[in-house]
Amino acid sequence: MPTAVSAPGKVLLTGGYLVLDRQHSGLVFGLSARIHVLLTNNGTTENQIIVRSPQFTDATWIYKFFVLDGNRGVTVSQLNPGVPGTCPNKFVETTLTYALTYIIASNCKNAKTPSIEITILADADYYSHAPQPSQIYPRFPVFNVPLSGAHKTGLGSSAALVTALATALLMHYNPTFDLNITRCRNQLHNLAQISHCAAQGRVGSGFDVAAAVHGTCIYRRFSPDLLTIMSDPGGTDFAIHVRKVVDDVESHWDVEIQKQSNLLPRNWALVMCDVDCGSSTVSMVKKVWEWRRDNVTISNIIWGDIQQLQAILVAQFKASDAQGVAQSLDRIRQQVRRMSDLSGVLIEPPEQTKLLNTVKRKVKGVIGGVVPGAGGYDAIALLVKDNAVSMSDLKAFLENWSAQTGGKYRILGVRGDSDGVKMEDYESYTVKKA
Repeated sequence: MPTAVSAPGKVLLTGGYLVLDRQHSGLVFGLSARIHVLLTNNGTTENQIIVRSPQFTDATWIYKFFVLDGNRGVTVSQLNPGVPGTCPNKFVETTLTYALTYIIASNCKNAKTPSIEITILADADYYSHAPQPSQIYPRFPVFNVPLSGAHKTGLGSSAALVTALATALLMHYNPTFDLNITRCRNQLHNLAQISHCAAQGRVGSGFDVAAAVHGTCIYRRFSPDLLTIMSDPGGTDFAIHVRKVVDDVESHWDVEIQKQSNLLPRNWALVMCDVDCGSSTVSMVKKVWEWRRDNVTISNIIWGDIQQLQAILVAQFKASDAQGVAQSLDRIRQQVRRMSDLSGVLIEPPEQTKLLNTVKRKVKGVIGGVVPGAGGYDAIALLVKDNAVSMSDLKAFLENWSAQTGGKYRILGVRGDSDGVKMEDYESYTVKKA
């Protein structure tokens, strides 16, 4: 039976850098921009997986997977690595490896698993490219660039991809898997986290995966040490380790996720503005972390202040207190700029400070905004009154700002959305035969 799944992007509104430390938490919003995964049986060669990303050029990957003996799990090998333009897709390959290993370890599946075809589709706002109409998937534009050359807007596409793909595989091969069951969604979260960490080659904070699975939430990270049990794919007892971690057999997962359904008040919107730049998040995080290590006292004071302001902010959201939200966001930004000055890292660069201050002053419907996540020159997040006048005024402001500064600023079509990963209607994608 064909399967269709989508998972949202994310924006870490507050708690950037704090989410790296289990003593603190971050407020992360799910987004309406989603990564979609369509999965169906192929009916051809056993144990073959064909993955397509038709919005990009040369984006087809063919894999063969084998079940290893001795509880070593599944190995996934790309059959077309030498095809011109086809680069390895680490996130897809790693997720296939971990998800299929878990599925087979859990259900004692025979190695002769039916081959499948997977189609990956991304909503337009994940990329800063002029979209062109698609003749096959009308809802999803074509970007006509190689995936390796695509310029992302920083909305969490890799976490959404890993989550959507893992969900589709679990649903396809395990008929008892149900996203409405808390245990199943927790297992998915654990599987997506370990897959995403493995694909990145490091243990991240995991807030992006949490948002992809659960949607808008207050997130406190898991202890990185809980993944030390994991052996490498194909290694001794890899399948046992994957199942033990995903099922949380020993209750080691200490992640805390407080789902926040409908946190945004009625007639408010969380919108993103693309600045068509981008920052090296990894290097920024490393520098801030080094500063924190060397300046424990002052960093604890700043982070403690931000944490308190975040709690106040959440309460103000729930009370629909626009003035309070505006004040709390301004105070959080003050602390972030203080951290930026002390660490020497441009978390809120002067250009972004000027933009945020000016848009709030000149566009009546703007409540407040931040440079989200790790900061830098990625998209900014704005809270606005959700009406035609406010949106029109904001669009006009950004067009004028672009002309004044020589930059490229635009409102993305994406909005804050509380939903996490969910099933979709396969037929609604309406594949048109060429």
